[in-house]
Amino acid sequence: MIIIFLRGVFSSSLLTGTSLLYATLGEVIVERSGIVNLGLEGILLIGASTGFAVTAATGNAGLGLLVAALAGGVFNLLFGYLVVTRRANQLASGLTMMFLAFGVSALIGRPYVGAMIKGLQKIPIPVLTELPWVAGSTLFNYDILVYVAIPVAFLVWFLLFYTRWGLSVRAVGENPIAAFAAGRNPFFIQYQALFAGGLLGGVGGAHLSIALTLTWSELMTSGRGFIAIALVIFSKWHPLRAIVGAFLFGAAEGLQLQLQARGSGISPFILEMFPYVLTLLVLLIWGGARRFAAPASLGRVFHGTE
Repeated sequence: MIIIFLRGVFSSSLLTGTSLLYATLGEVIVERSGIVNLGLEGILLIGASTGFAVTAATGNAGLGLLVAALAGGVFNLLFGYLVVTRRANQLASGLTMMFLAFGVSALIGRPYVGAMIKGLQKIPIPVLTELPWVAGSTLFNYDILVYVAIPVAFLVWFLLFYTRWGLSVRAVGENPIAAFAAGRNPFFIQYQALFAGGLLGGVGGAHLSIALTLTWSELMTSGRGFIAIALVIFSKWHPLRAIVGAFLFGAAEGLQLQLQARGSGISPFILEMFPYVLTLLVLLIWGGARRFAAPASLGRVFHGTE
């Protein structure tokens, strides 16, 4: 019984944490360029709604995933126009874009409420799925986004810390004036970071609708965008640490689902709160010691030569 319980928690942590990891990685890139996007929740919803709509309309989950990623990237570029080109307040603009996304995603998804889709195909790993303690579960039988989530995190880490582009992004986030003096264009680099972050956020949202739930409902992200922002702080703005944070939240989500499924005497409302309370506790314990890890110019407006 304990093995079955732990197997369920582990499996749920991978499924639930995957979409969160993509969103967190995207926000890491954006914040490394000096921009805070509180509208990440909206990016997830845009990705979830467009991905589901295209998949339901065409029957092609791969196309739905591609469109969701592009939709997230374009939506982030609109946010970039406000905060980079027009130099608007980042926090207010992010929240405004989030509320806009609430309406846009509801409009896109409305015709597809109750629609049924096949979603992304499950890919079982030979031999591992036949193990005695695995049989009958979803372990080692996931969609492609689950399998590539950790490799994508390593790719983001490599791009940020071992490429010229990553050096430019981090330089702009630390000191855009110095980066400008060194011949970099902070505006262009921030737009690139926003588009890349939007792509990953769109993928994270799409995973929720076309791989995890296979349904669409308004506000289905349930605050995961804000959790991802918190996990950026937990990860010290580092892609590899984001892996731990995302799957830790996923494990908490899986734990409360397993307890509910087994008729725990604890109120389901308290159980549903558990992953979010855990996130707050982790930030309280872990975040204070890492407050100086944030990019030095995070949230500041760069005015260039004006």
